[in-house]
Amino acid sequence: MAKQCEITGKKTQIGGRYSNRTRATQFNPCGKTKRQPNLQKKRIYVPEIDTYVTVKVSTKGLRTIAKNGAYATLKKAGLI
Repeated sequence: MAKQCEITGKKTQIGGRYSNRTRATQFNPCGKTKRQPNLQKKRIYVPEIDTYVTVKVSTKGLRTIAKNGAYATLKKAGLI
């Protein structure tokens, strides 16, 4: 399965390794690099439906759950 947050939709990004100053010279030996999201596998209790839900979520997604509540956030993401 892809490395993607189930709440926010964050996924792997492709980017360069060097600053624009270094890129302007002839010395740029490396190409692109992958930047992975900070994903955590969490088991979240939802009191409205009295059950646990296991999600693969980024740390920003955890903050969203803490702010808006577990039931509202998971329902909006389509996980319940």
